[in-house]
Amino acid sequence: MKMETINWGIIGLGNIANKFAQDLLTIEDAQLYAVASRSQEKADTFASKYNATKAYDSYEALVKDSNIDAVYIATPHALHKENTLLCLEHGIAVLCEKPFAMNAEEVNTMISKAKEKNVPLMEALWTYFLPHYQYVLKELENKTYGNILKLEADFGFYREFDDTSRLFRKSLGGGSLLDIGIYPVFAALSTLGIPQNIKASASFFENGADSSCHMVFNYDNDVTAHLKSTLLEETPTEAIFYCENGTIKINRGFFMPTTVTLISNDKEEVIDFGYKTIGYNYEILHFNNLLREGKVESNVMTFEFSKQLIKLLDDVRANINLEY
Repeated sequence: MKMETINWGIIGLGNIANKFAQDLLTIEDAQLYAVASRSQEKADTFASKYNATKAYDSYEALVKDSNIDAVYIATPHALHKENTLLCLEHGIAVLCEKPFAMNAEEVNTMISKAKEKNVPLMEALWTYFLPHYQYVLKELENKTYGNILKLEADFGFYREFDDTSRLFRKSLGGGSLLDIGIYPVFAALSTLGIPQNIKASASFFENGADSSCHMVFNYDNDVTAHLKSTLLEETPTEAIFYCENGTIKINRGFFMPTTVTLISNDKEEVIDFGYKTIGYNYEILHFNNLLREGKVESNVMTFEFSKQLIKLLDDVRANINLEY
């Protein structure tokens, strides 16, 4: 697919869509062409802010616009499958915000449709494409400090409970696990692979959404990953890899642009990656390349990886008796 400029559309115009649109403006050979919201006023305001050509008051109207090459889906989790299938049916490439969908069955349906239609599809887990995370993956793969013995990863912040908010609404996949717990789980899967077994415990809000979740993933050779997500308190939000001959620590906000500390022989080195953007441009650039190369599947965020990730989240939910 040869494109001089890739025309992007955005479905769902909340906070994360604003960040995505802001970084899209930094990319040459790509532009925000159209946006869609259930509210025309909201669509118009967003389009004006980020110089989009078109503003639609329905998702259905947007996907009928033949000028659109790719759509970024930033709606609540429970709508990801429906919105993705709508775009794929119209032959539009989809970059869908994490979590890909609510469960493995939904993810499998989305991937099958992308293959059937031969249309690019990728889960937008931006962390995978950030330079600091790619650096850590290479250090671990090269065993610079030996094998991993233990991983500790957390993500936590405090929000006052509000049942009207997407973050807390169980029916929309709200709660800590799918929204932020996915990042510590991602850290484990991307470095240690699929665990032999998992153990999890959780606390819950009055509406049944999980307020916090503690997970332990067990691997061969007594290697463990201790993972936590919570909406009840601020936590360090770090990922620390304890290896045989040293420690690699992704510092505060490990899932977003940040620094990395290397610790070995009582020496510490902090690496700054000189980020100049919010960080969404890296996944956008990768997806743009997929389109230009005519590839349906990413070689980084593969379909198999997305399937494994949602399966792990399903397994954690089974452990804590959480159903949506």
